[in-house]
Amino acid sequence: MAKKAVSKSGSKKRKASKTQKQTSTRIRLWATRIVLGVVVIVVGLVALYSVVNPPLTHTIWSEWRRLGKVERNWVPIEDISPVMARAVVAAEDANFCLHWGFDVEAIRDALENGGSRGASTISQQVVKNVFLWQGRSWVRKALETSLTPVVEIFWSKQRILEVYLNVAETGEGVFGVEAAAQRNFNVSAAQLSPVQAARIAAILPSPRNRSVTDPSVRTRRRAAAILDGAATIRADGRSNCFED
Repeated sequence: MAKKAVSKSGSKKRKASKTQKQTSTRIRLWATRIVLGVVVIVVGLVALYSVVNPPLTHTIWSEWRRLGKVERNWVPIEDISPVMARAVVAAEDANFCLHWGFDVEAIRDALENGGSRGASTISQQVVKNVFLWQGRSWVRKALETSLTPVVEIFWSKQRILEVYLNVAETGEGVFGVEAAAQRNFNVSAAQLSPVQAARIAAILPSPRNRSVTDPSVRTRRRAAAILDGAATIRADGRSNCFED
């Protein structure tokens, strides 16, 4: 009798162990399917947005909910003054044409300065603006780091800059350089002067706290530096990847 009891007990344990293994296998299988599904969707969106303009971003949606409206007018890069494109690159990512999503030198400089200076490239900012959300978190940064090379693979440099110029926040409730040009100077983005373009680019790090039309001394100095930087990247060829 004792042997039969032990035998039954052992059989139950084996069945329980087998059931647990099957459950664990199913969970891993479904988890793998979910991860692969998410990857396929994200890569599909990246590929789609290489030819289709993103209809909305998390930041634009959030501001629309907060303010009740936003100003945004999408224009192709051909309808944006080259001085505006150069000003933004000079201000945000002077080596935009030289890297594949990450500026190693800028990252090194940021680390040496204790993280007080940003090192995000225009490509990284596009990923954050179009596919992710604002704010500081390791999760968002990890996703941004993973997606940036994918965008660099599927999109041309000109496309990356075009999207940035249309989705970047350029004032409270204002997105893109076309809306900024119309609001601040009553002209289109194609008609911006070098000084006007530099003024818009100068407020990009903090568009809700800086003024294009009534700039502080600090913003004026930054705009002047951007003017010089824009001329430099044109002269040394660092604007060739987005200019015809």
